[in-house]
Amino acid sequence: MQLVLEDVSRKAGSEDHIYPLSLSLAPGAINVLLGATRAGKTSLMRLMAGLDRPSAGRVLVDGKDVTGVPVRERDLAMVYQQFINYPSFTVYDNIASPLRIQRVPEADIKKRVYDLAERLHITPYLQRHPAELSGGQQQRTAMARALIKDAGLLLLDEPLVNLDYKLREELRNELTELFAEGRTTVVYATTEPLEALQLGGKVAILHEGRLLQDGPTVDVFHAPVSIEAARTFSDPPINLLPATIVGEGVAELAGGLRVRLSASQAQAIAGARQVVLGLRAHGLRLAPRDASDMVIATQLDLAEISGSETYLHAHHGQIGLVAQVPGVHDVALGSALDFYCGTRDMLVFAPDGRLIHAPGRSAAHGGEGH
Repeated sequence: MQLVLEDVSRKAGSEDHIYPLSLSLAPGAINVLLGATRAGKTSLMRLMAGLDRPSAGRVLVDGKDVTGVPVRERDLAMVYQQFINYPSFTVYDNIASPLRIQRVPEADIKKRVYDLAERLHITPYLQRHPAELSGGQQQRTAMARALIKDAGLLLLDEPLVNLDYKLREELRNELTELFAEGRTTVVYATTEPLEALQLGGKVAILHEGRLLQDGPTVDVFHAPVSIEAARTFSDPPINLLPATIVGEGVAELAGGLRVRLSASQAQAIAGARQVVLGLRAHGLRLAPRDASDMVIATQLDLAEISGSETYLHAHHGQIGLVAQVPGVHDVALGSALDFYCGTRDMLVFAPDGRLIHAPGRSAAHGGEGH
């Protein structure tokens, strides 16, 4: 299914939920809506589904205007954050219910239920009721009920947010395999940049009801068109370093720390007096990668261990920095700590937040800005 939003907006009274935007979904692929809570992801999905009508603009499906067509007349399925199952039905009957409404022959229903249950690893639970299931099993059941419709459009509104980390990883991998067949256009809403990267496909970055950027997920990650897009697509937060250009290809940060920019960066900022350098947390290291790396002497403020990684919060004068480094590091607070980084890892933004240069590509290659 090819779904296109043309200049759609959504107002509720005097409040803007979605500002005018245009978006074309990649058919038969995963399309990720990435943004913080209240960015507009659910509002946009409701427009796609026909649960709400846009205040302006059109919704097209395979070239046909379906604006205002109710959800029951559309070829779609939806899964919400809170898994919803019929408590008095068995797992089997929950999954089978959409097909029974469609009056599919019972023999066909049985085959499709068992095939899908096998793929989602819930076959042993088909005769149980939802109250007898774990959270992950209940969410698998809700997803199976949506997937069995084999709809042209599947909307997943943060479907894994209430599950623990291990279950989320497991289900995300299963879903990615299911969607690899390319029969269904999938829209997956998330607040998490890492989840967007793991899902791949195409991403649309939303912020306070506005579409900041869309395009292939990896391209958008490497070349966010603005500081706001980079903030949304960075966890831990991206390090943003205001700098003054004090010579050809030389940027000076607060406290006098100087950064020698690459030739392509210097060319991109020709004539500029002020820039903002963006460095994601994984671009800071505890050892140099090569002789071209610069060193930043810092003092440690906080060390957070997360699984097999450590987040190191430190400062150099008035500059606060966050480094995401592999391994478990037990570093005393207040310790002197040297961070290493290369200018090749840095994004360069104009003072107004617009991307000027991204590593290995021009600013124009970062997907569509809006």
